Amino acid sequence: MNAEIVAIGSELLTAFKQDTNSLFLTAKLNELGVNVDFKTVVGDRRTDLVSAIRIALSRADIVVLMGGLGPTEDDLTREATADALGLELKRDPEISAWLYARFASRRIKMAENNLKQADVIAGAEVLKNPRGSAPGQFLQTEFQGKLKIVILLPGPPREIHPMFEEQCMERLRKILPERHIATRVLKIALIPESEADRRAAPIYTKWPDIETTILAHRGEIHLHLRAQAHTLAKAQEKVDALTSQLEDEFDDTVFSTRGETLEQIVGYYLQMRNANLSVAESCTGGMISQRITSVPGSSRYFVGGAVVYDNSLKSGLADVSPILIQQHGAVSREVATALAEGIRKRCNTSLGIGVTGIAGPGGGTEEKPVGLVFHAVADGNSTDVIERRFPGDRDLIRQWATAQALDMVRRKLR
Repeated sequence: MNAEIVAIGSELLTAFKQDTNSLFLTAKLNELGVNVDFKTVVGDRRTDLVSAIRIALSRADIVVLMGGLGPTEDDLTREATADALGLELKRDPEISAWLYARFASRRIKMAENNLKQADVIAGAEVLKNPRGSAPGQFLQTEFQGKLKIVILLPGPPREIHPMFEEQCMERLRKILPERHIATRVLKIALIPESEADRRAAPIYTKWPDIETTILAHRGEIHLHLRAQAHTLAKAQEKVDALTSQLEDEFDDTVFSTRGETLEQIVGYYLQMRNANLSVAESCTGGMISQRITSVPGSSRYFVGGAVVYDNSLKSGLADVSPILIQQHGAVSREVATALAEGIRKRCNTSLGIGVTGIAGPGGGTEEKPVGLVFHAVADGNSTDVIERRFPGDRDLIRQWATAQALDMVRRKLR
């Protein structure tokens, strides 16, 4: 079974409003073993709505329509759905009475246009809406000789979320064949997307019944695996088998197979080793610290550190010798090493990170171009240093440098 979600509202086609309800609905439909194959956004024009609904019905078993159930002239979902299906709209006296009572309880005179919210498509079940004035509708019908499920839901998240969970999930469970979806996300550090696919494709293409998607993030690659089966255990078995093969291929570059972030993994390792961490950042300007502290409970293992942009602060806060900076330059292997060792001693932590580089767009030379970054991690016994030359703009270089530093901590603690 597959589904299409249609988000309705001209405001969703502007730069000021974003559809987020479809993410919630996709997760819920996946719980039922239903793939969402299409998502459509359409404005409040009746002809466009009818066209979008007919297209959705032609290619999906379940069509979920969100929005356009209010009382105004541009709320046309009921009318357009009835048009697309060739069915009548009938005014429901029970809903009409409920609407009058709802307004009366608030001592507000109800405008007559609110009654359009009582119009129900022939054959549809009404989905009550105690959190708003627009009821939803649930309909099983035929379209082009095939059975379809059509669901009309209000747009506000506070209404659509409970309505779908409380009134649609159980209805769908009774109708749909039992089907389960298992997913896994492998996260791989510091490999380009093309390289990741070159290595992964010969493996995942042997599993045609597992949907594999590769997504590039700054400093990491995410491999999304998704399988369907009649039982969750069987679906999970498929996904786990492919995960195992991919882990063998990518070895220690895989830092997560359960969706954790790199900063979460670093936190896990620090706590497992009963260790703590401090940071001296130059070109990353606090981004490493920000990622670490974005994890709740990070105060258990992250002490703090310093943003040492100016050379005087490299010396004053991380004890980097001015002579060392003069001899080798602020962007150098030697200074990165001194930053990591100096901040570790100054903060009295198990590990220290030091990062220095040229993020651009200016400041680069032929010898030290924009994108050159030195990363160091010290533990009191040894200091690991990595030199990287990252492509891209200033923001991209800083993101990659941050990921590199965190991954070095992960590797040192493994």
